[in-house]
Amino acid sequence: MSTLAADPAPKTVEVAPQPTAVPRTAVAAAGSPRVAIIKAYVSLTKPRIVELLLVTTVPAMMLAAGGLPSFWLVLVTLVGGALAAGAANALNCYIDRDIDQLMNRTSRRPLATHTVSARSALIFGLTLAAVSTVLMAVFTNLLATLLTVAAIAYYDLVYTMWLKRTTWQNTVWGGVCGAAPVLIGWAAVTGGLAWPAWVMFGIVFLWQPPHFYALAIKFKDDYARAGIPMLPVVRSLRRVGLESVIYVWLTFAISMALWPLGMSLIYGVPAVICGALFLWQAHALYARARRGEPTQPMKMFHYSTTYLTVVFVAIAIDAVL
Repeated sequence: MSTLAADPAPKTVEVAPQPTAVPRTAVAAAGSPRVAIIKAYVSLTKPRIVELLLVTTVPAMMLAAGGLPSFWLVLVTLVGGALAAGAANALNCYIDRDIDQLMNRTSRRPLATHTVSARSALIFGLTLAAVSTVLMAVFTNLLATLLTVAAIAYYDLVYTMWLKRTTWQNTVWGGVCGAAPVLIGWAAVTGGLAWPAWVMFGIVFLWQPPHFYALAIKFKDDYARAGIPMLPVVRSLRRVGLESVIYVWLTFAISMALWPLGMSLIYGVPAVICGALFLWQAHALYARARRGEPTQPMKMFHYSTTYLTVVFVAIAIDAVL
């Protein structure tokens, strides 16, 4: 006889069910798909870049008005400008979806991770472009509207589709659309353009190469992997440092050209001090490149953002006072 059959049936002990502790992260994740999608669409607009563009728009409007322009005009110009910049950035993500997957810096973008489909991103970008155009057309004027449309078209058709992939001068000429918000803000107030507007445009335009060269140095391998001919990829770091010095000097010079165009010491003193510090950062990067040392590009990258912000805040304060 089997010993198993002879064994008494095992006793079972009933245990009262205990409540299961669900980790907080699991709870958050369970209700997050919609939030994740919203965040993905927001990230397509590259909000941090939009913020920087708006920093230059309001001071330009204040200088154009000789003080505080209409609150509603500022609001609609900011909303229209933010939507236009967001549209351009979303369309940029759509166009660059092939190379974004190859670069570590951009590999987590919504199209690279397939959080948002390419078709959805295209529709989203075109919708933002249409809404921004209608807003500007209805509430500002023809020139501001045309400049807005031109900025979107230039960024996506000229820069993203052509310059970025074909020439190391992409950073320089891509600066046109980055500096356009200054002209748009001025035109929204006056209906035209004047010398101070073009000088402010020049400040932002010439500021952009050293700002983005620093970023390109840090992500040089990424750009090389994607086949993007950024200057640090196709030229030596010494050459990049030299060009940075040249463009920072040009930025400083044109910022000084704004001083005699009706500006006071309120603008002049911060522009001189911040410009001198910007020059110091550029020369330090160049010196490190010449010695073959690590260039520490992000120091200049972060300071360049501070420089542009302080200069344009000074323009706004000077315009009011």
